[in-house]
Amino acid sequence: MLIRHLSPLVQLAISAGLLAANLTAQETIKIGEFASLTGKEATFGQTVHKGTVLAIEEANAAGGVLGRKLELITEDNQSKPGVSATVVKKLISRDKVVALLGELTSGRTLEAAPIAQAARIPLVSPGATAVEVTARGDYIFRVCFIDEFQGNVMAKFSLETLKVRRVAILSSVSSAQSVGLAKFFRERFTAGGGTIALEQKYGDGDKDFRAQLTAIKAAGVEALFVPGYYTEAALISKQARELGLDMPLLGIDGWESSQLIALGGAAVEGAFFSTHYSAENQSPGVLAFNERFRARWGEDSNALSALAYDAAMVLIDALKRAGTTDGPKLRDALAVTKDFAGATGRITFDARRDPTKSAVVLTVKNGRFTFVQAVQP
Repeated sequence: MLIRHLSPLVQLAISAGLLAANLTAQETIKIGEFASLTGKEATFGQTVHKGTVLAIEEANAAGGVLGRKLELITEDNQSKPGVSATVVKKLISRDKVVALLGELTSGRTLEAAPIAQAARIPLVSPGATAVEVTARGDYIFRVCFIDEFQGNVMAKFSLETLKVRRVAILSSVSSAQSVGLAKFFRERFTAGGGTIALEQKYGDGDKDFRAQLTAIKAAGVEALFVPGYYTEAALISKQARELGLDMPLLGIDGWESSQLIALGGAAVEGAFFSTHYSAENQSPGVLAFNERFRARWGEDSNALSALAYDAAMVLIDALKRAGTTDGPKLRDALAVTKDFAGATGRITFDARRDPTKSAVVLTVKNGRFTFVQAVQP
């Protein structure tokens, strides 16, 4: 539009309007979130989204960041392989987000990480525990412990607390996290004097595990470690009990969903799994966070919502310290995060952009998740 032939007053009015429109377009800081809001791991994404939303709302209620409000733009990857890459490309190229939050799972984070790295857009995952996640680039961060630690936690718990010495592993060939956890559990358990009597595999989407469980029953083991997600874990638990396997069932953070109990019922009673956080923790920080979460959503927080909250708050803290939304400068501010007081504990990033965190072990007791013990690094 040419304005030089108009009167000075009209030119001034038009220029002011254009400036106001430009300021309006720039008034929010856009943060991208990609999560499994639908599909077979939908409770993961929905729970994570609640923690993220709470963090964004609290930051905006406190005046925003750098004098601007935060705008969360969320994309659903439908729990499907390949979709995360597509939606992350959209968030970066079309929505112009300055940073990314997600994904909870390692596999879907690994899909997105090279895209974020190439665009120099920081990505902070709440729960991608596979060791190789942050190795994909120096713009990739996470606020959760890694699978090497989680595998060691469950091996140590099996040996020292449950006092079992002969264990079987049933892991997914479709999940990088499951493959890694099986390896770390095996190494720590055998180093501690235990024996892995049998290892069995399953694939993504499998629903019948009776052949593997029959072989495990014949191996005469004292416990079964299943490093997978709640959908398969619930089915495995039911079929194991139907076949007469009454030994302890051991899992990981991927078991933490209300659907584990809804789908598994009595079969998951007494199961143990490692995770990042427990709302039963009586520390002031956990009590305060859980109170705010319950006031916002009408339910208690869990490890997934707490990790998502921490991922968003660590990013918000870095934005404030960076003083800009510039990708490289924001990355640098994230990298020097030290002793950030999060809901899941204090967060300091090491040279690999991983935090050093403690873990907790929960059990299913009377149809609810119950705290058993904390395990330090």
